[in-house]
Amino acid sequence: MIFIAVKFTVRPEHSDDWLTLVDDFTRATRAEPGNLFFDWSRSVDDPHQYVLLEAFADAEAGAAHVRSDHFKAGLRAMAGAIARTPEIINTEIPGQGFGRMSELEVDDPA
Repeated sequence: MIFIAVKFTVRPEHSDDWLTLVDDFTRATRAEPGNLFFDWSRSVDDPHQYVLLEAFADAEAGAAHVRSDHFKAGLRAMAGAIARTPEIINTEIPGQGFGRMSELEVDDPA
């Protein structure tokens, strides 16, 4: 799986509407056949920072994502709202998503 983590520092005037600004991009990416997850979180320490965790089934799915029209439109939408160049981790790791944490287990009927 291709795993990507991106930190976005958003201009203060866009911090509260960031998720709305990226909503079309988020929905379109989640609908891609090779997308495993695409999840936004807001920092508890910096209200102007969002972290995106995303994964794709393989390199081909990741490449298709970057070539997509919604990816290009998403970059255009984000460009005017960010305060600095995003920071990224992009790596290939085994598996197809999250596993269970063995150090902290609970009885789970699922």
